[in-house]
Amino acid sequence: MKQSKSKLHTQNLSQSETRDEVIKGRRDFINSMALVGGSALIGVGCRPNSKEADAPPLPKVEDQHINSAHIKPGQLDDYYGFWSGGQSGEIRILGVPSMRELKRIPVFNRCSATGWGATDFSKALLDGKMSGDTHHVHLSYKNGTYDGRYVFVNDKASARLARVNCDTMEVDRIISIPNSQGTHGIFPQRHKTGYVFCNAEFRTPPINDGRDMNTPSRYGSMHTAVDGETMQVKWQVLIEGNLDLCATDYEGKYSFATCYNSEGGVTLEQMMGADQDHLYVFNIKNCERAVAEKKTITLGDSQIPVIDARGKDSPYVMRVPVPKSPHGVNVSPDGKYAMCAGKLSPTVSVIKIDILAAAFAKKISPRDCVVAEPEVGLGPLHTAFDGKGNAYTSIFIDSVMTKWNIDKAITAYKSSDGKTPNPIVQKLDVHYQVGHTNASMSETKDADGRWLIALCKFSKDRYLNVGPLHNENDQLIDISGDEMKMMHDGPTFPEPHDCVIVAKDLIHPSKIQSRRTPRFRMYEAWAKEDGVNLMKDNKVIRRKDGVVRIYMTSRAPNFGMRDFKVKTGETLQIILTNQDNVEDLSHGFCVSLHDVNFLVNANDTNSMTFKAGKPGVYWYYCPWFCHALHLEMRGRMFVEG
Repeated sequence: MKQSKSKLHTQNLSQSETRDEVIKGRRDFINSMALVGGSALIGVGCRPNSKEADAPPLPKVEDQHINSAHIKPGQLDDYYGFWSGGQSGEIRILGVPSMRELKRIPVFNRCSATGWGATDFSKALLDGKMSGDTHHVHLSYKNGTYDGRYVFVNDKASARLARVNCDTMEVDRIISIPNSQGTHGIFPQRHKTGYVFCNAEFRTPPINDGRDMNTPSRYGSMHTAVDGETMQVKWQVLIEGNLDLCATDYEGKYSFATCYNSEGGVTLEQMMGADQDHLYVFNIKNCERAVAEKKTITLGDSQIPVIDARGKDSPYVMRVPVPKSPHGVNVSPDGKYAMCAGKLSPTVSVIKIDILAAAFAKKISPRDCVVAEPEVGLGPLHTAFDGKGNAYTSIFIDSVMTKWNIDKAITAYKSSDGKTPNPIVQKLDVHYQVGHTNASMSETKDADGRWLIALCKFSKDRYLNVGPLHNENDQLIDISGDEMKMMHDGPTFPEPHDCVIVAKDLIHPSKIQSRRTPRFRMYEAWAKEDGVNLMKDNKVIRRKDGVVRIYMTSRAPNFGMRDFKVKTGETLQIILTNQDNVEDLSHGFCVSLHDVNFLVNANDTNSMTFKAGKPGVYWYYCPWFCHALHLEMRGRMFVEG
């Protein structure tokens, strides 16, 4: 449904805001923003018009739409939302449509609440690194929809991939991606938990040991295949450009990567010379065949097989020309099309997947695979789907969400008479500069067309000022009807890059620790070495390697060991098992003046290693409220000289 201009610009503003205040604030912001590579200053979030001051009063949101997003106290959400945490290095779990934050999963970051990053298991996974930059979060698949087993997320800062076990919502594996920098876009295969593909955004010398530093023409970046079950890197494809976002088809034939900087530049100006860039299409079977036939190389210290596909189309990779600086690539729920959005073009390129084989066979040109290019707005980034034939593209510069019809876009692209229907269905203002977007179940064959999320990079005075680091703004949009309707916005701590929205019936976390994860295999091995029963024993074990292991149990409101003695400077390893088997009954272990603080959930075991301080008495206590006598749950560590 097409809206009037005044309604388009007012429907999602707070009733308490005045038109003049909003227009002034937005125009002030416009004066500071310009599109890189463009020839003119481009307004953000609005198109100034002298008639806006005479616009009608703000429209009221219909009650039925308010009710559709309202979750009453005690009522459960319909969806899990998995948000990447950006510079925080974490994953956030939200309930949708309530937008209530349910949990933060520490991944590449140090978390004082849980001890992640300092506990023995997490410390080994992080390998000394205490920060990360999570951009893209995706779940494992089976037959085109989520199987509820794993969540995968990247670390752009240190070229890592992490896996979260959905049973416990805790990280169970972290691996480093060799020969790569700036691991950015990731995406799992959709027909099964097969490969997770990872794109390296930054071009570097293939052997990065100081050679070729000043020869950018020899640089390259990696498209990496990781086995999602074993979390082992299987093979890589070396290409010449900067790889950005990633996607996969529904049949296991192809993986996709947007690729910018076809010029091979290292400065912004050098990256702006060409008229177009590419969508890279990787032929998975051909890549596997090359690995099997050892048509590969190895680089530096890494033994991972690498297919060198730089410079030209090959059986392994095909370059589909698309407008300059493509960013997002998303595959429609029916598996027919890959949508590629270019930051410096107002269009989305629609690539037909079932004719890619003909292009690989050179029966048609790669560009012939583009079957539509609708103009959706200035600065398109990402596209989501409702499963009804419509696409929703986030428009960064215009600060709108554009709803458009895929079939009409294809018909218009073929037509030359100018009489075809406009594929643009609606544009909805969002506040402001929307980056990623996703819709409920949009990345699966079961896209249900209920909710759309706009992850906006700026909130621009929509919330109380909290200092120089401003909130971002997540907005919830109802897409169940003919028109998009804004339902909710809320501040978010920077910077969620991406999210997925998953039907709650597909996710089944345990309520009590299952003790079937790699962490428990580690503890069981330790206990076997020391002749200890983790669930029952409270013992101090002085090992030949000099480590003092203190095995301890807890049951509210007591620790199984009320005190223990150690010597100053000794390396201590506290291994605590929570004997309580009741939901929500978490304990923890905190030692005064020793920087020791970690969580132990019900039926859980966790551990931390540290050195005993100077001689004295140091109280340890449970930092998680667990009982009416919670404050009395403590003990003494005696440190002798």
